[in-house]
Amino acid sequence: MRSPDAEQPCLFSYSQTADFVPADHPLRRIRSLVDAALESMQGTLTVSYSHTGRPGIAPERLIRALLLQVLYSIRSERQLVEQMRYNMLYRWFVGLSLDDAIWDATTFTKNRQRFIDSDMTARLLEAVVDQARQRRLLSDQHFCVDGTLIDAWASMGSYRRKDDDDEPPTGPPNFKGDKRRSHTHECKTDPDARLYKKAPGQASRLCYIGHVLTDNRHALVVDSQTTVASGTAEVDAALTMLDRRPGTRRLTVAADKNYDQKRFVAGARAANVTPHVAQHTRGRRSAIDARTTRHAGYAQSRNARHRVETPFGWGKFNRPLKQTMLRGLARVGAQATLVFTSYNLVRIAALEAA
Repeated sequence: MRSPDAEQPCLFSYSQTADFVPADHPLRRIRSLVDAALESMQGTLTVSYSHTGRPGIAPERLIRALLLQVLYSIRSERQLVEQMRYNMLYRWFVGLSLDDAIWDATTFTKNRQRFIDSDMTARLLEAVVDQARQRRLLSDQHFCVDGTLIDAWASMGSYRRKDDDDEPPTGPPNFKGDKRRSHTHECKTDPDARLYKKAPGQASRLCYIGHVLTDNRHALVVDSQTTVASGTAEVDAALTMLDRRPGTRRLTVAADKNYDQKRFVAGARAANVTPHVAQHTRGRRSAIDARTTRHAGYAQSRNARHRVETPFGWGKFNRPLKQTMLRGLARVGAQATLVFTSYNLVRIAALEAA
C-alpha cells in the first residue's frame, strides 16, 4: 500500500542531540578524551576570560568546534557555522542542544583569537598527551623528531623588495637576474613567510616549518613547534623541544640525515639525550661515530624513524598542514598545533578501540 506524502509537523520534540549519534560512532570516544582534557584545563580557561563584560562563547564549545573543523576538513569557520545549524552530529560534539542558537562566523573568529594570544592550543596538546600517558600509550624514553614545510597563504608575486611599495604586477612574476634574499626581500601579503626549499633541485616556495617530537611506540605527538623557514630552524626547534622534556632520565631521539650536524649532536648530548641520527657521509664526515652506531638501540631507532611522518601525512590530507589559510606565525603555529592535537585524539581513540 502506498503511503501518502503528507507532512505533519510535530509541536513538541522529546529527542536530544545524543539520540541522533550512533553508539559506536568514533566521535564518542574522541568526545570523552576531549572532555577529560578540558576538565584538567579549567583553571587555565578561567584565567583567559574576564570576570566582567558581555558573556562570550564558552571556551569548551569553541575548542570542540575548532577540533571538529580539523577532523572533518572543513575549510573555513563560515562553513563550520553553517553546517552546525543542521548537522546533529556536529551539534552534539560541540555541546549544543536542538534549541541553541549558532554563533555568527565573525564572532567565532574573534573568540578564536583569544586562544591564539594565550597559547591555549599548546596547553590543549599537553592535556591530550597526559591522557595518552595515563593510558600507558606513550614511550617516555624513545622519540623521533622531524620537520615539514607548510605552504603560506601568499603568492610568489607578493615576494618583492622591502622598499617596493608599488602595486603587485598583474602577470606572472619575473625574477630573472634578481637575487632574492631575506634581508632585501619580503612577502608583502604575509611578512612572516620565507622563501625556502628543503632539498636541492626543488622549487623555492613561501612557507613555514612545522616541527614535531613523536614517541616511538605509537607515533603520538608529544610536542610541536612552528617556526619561520630557515636553514637552522629544524635543529633549533628540535633542541628546544628536547629541553622541554621533563625529568632527568636519559632519552634517545631518532632523526634523518639533515640533523647529522655537530651542533645538534652536541646539543642533544648536553641535554642528556642520545642522538640516533642517520649518518650523512656523502662528501663529508658524519657527526655520529661508532660510540653510538654500535649499539642495538641505534638500529631500532632507525627502524622506528619513519613513524614520525605519520602525523605529517594525516595533517596534509585535505587539512591545513599542507597549505594554511591563515597569515602570521602565531596563527599558523596555533593551527598546526591544533592539527597535531586532532591527530593524537584520532590515534588514541583508534588504539583504545583496537
